[in-house]
Amino acid sequence: MNLQEIINFINSLPTEERDYLFEFLRQKKEESRGENFWQGLQKFRQGIESEGIIFTDEDFADLRYPS
Repeated sequence: MNLQEIINFINSLPTEERDYLFEFLRQKKEESRGENFWQGLQKFRQGIESEGIIFTDEDFADLRYPS
């Protein structure tokens, strides 16, 4: 089944079933956001380690605007 056939099939669904499908896909997207964040964080950490970058708490001191 190609993309156009899938779109045509979705358009042929009753409204209730289409709404259920879209809600299901929205939930899957929300669930994957946490996974994508974690994967991104792991990739960032690997990059830091591979470059030999070292940072301490002093590097982050006074970063906030004082007001």
